[in-house]
Amino acid sequence: MKAFIVPIFIPNVGCPTRCVFCEQPRITSQPTQIPSPETVSQILCQALRSRKYRGAECAQVAFYGGTFTRLPLGKMKELLEAVRPFVEKGYFESIRVSTRPDALELDRLELMQSYGVRTVELGAQSMDDKVLVASNRGHTVADTVEGVGKLRKMGFCVGIQLMPGLPGETEGSFQQTVTKTIGLRPDAVRIYPTVVIKGTKLARMFEEGHYTPLSLDKAVRVCADAVIRFEAEGIKVIRIGLMSSPRLLQEGEVIGGPWHPCFGGLVRSLVYHMTIALAIPKGIEGKDISVIVNPRDEALFRGYRNQGLHYMEKNTGARVLSVVTDPHIQRSEVRINRV
Repeated sequence: MKAFIVPIFIPNVGCPTRCVFCEQPRITSQPTQIPSPETVSQILCQALRSRKYRGAECAQVAFYGGTFTRLPLGKMKELLEAVRPFVEKGYFESIRVSTRPDALELDRLELMQSYGVRTVELGAQSMDDKVLVASNRGHTVADTVEGVGKLRKMGFCVGIQLMPGLPGETEGSFQQTVTKTIGLRPDAVRIYPTVVIKGTKLARMFEEGHYTPLSLDKAVRVCADAVIRFEAEGIKVIRIGLMSSPRLLQEGEVIGGPWHPCFGGLVRSLVYHMTIALAIPKGIEGKDISVIVNPRDEALFRGYRNQGLHYMEKNTGARVLSVVTDPHIQRSEVRINRV
């Protein structure tokens, strides 16, 4: 189902700690404040006029960037009340919120249910307690496990957000995070590889030589492996990489780590190539070839600025002279013709 999600940002609002990696005003290009009901209404009215809204199968409103369930109760009601008429009139199917695994008090969950909140995304970030401590998250793996159970019991859809490359994490420990997350059976996952943003504690750690971020190539590979594992289990991966906000695109805002404006595209292209690898015939090394794919797969095959095509050539030793599309070929199927 093609969903249209309208994000309303509450950067850092309600957060009891400041994580070493976090600088929400820069990530979202929004000030650290709770938007007024009038602002919420304006955002939603503008969304209704967009082409993406008209082309979506379902539309949702999302509160992101802070700890929604740690807002003052009156502010929670105020924001939800601003969205209520849009849900009641059928313009939006439901509401989703982002919060911490240790901020799920029953009265607040019941309030959200009464206003049509259907999905709760938990900023778990890691399933390794040592990594959580090193990142100053202020919650534990047990809080995430308990939180998912509590949300499931109340009938919420559950999303989990993960951040490969946090301080103290190894590739093996992130693989364990993926394994433990799969065991929780969330409805969806978001994967945000850790980047070093100006003004954060992580930036100081990086500059002092106490933190080494993932390289872009390694982050793409680690995330591609995770995507394949999650989707093999029927768990949707609905976001890969930070959004390209105007602030983050400014020079000097991101000072280290695997930042790329099309990071999700890089990962999806690699996932595609890893998936079709077994279908590539042997014995084409040094040959000139033409590749035939489904039209909807062409962008994945080519990748960002033809990086996928170069990946194909590197791993097969062949030279790709042309990419041809054929609607009769199944998705993720590839045919090779020697030229």
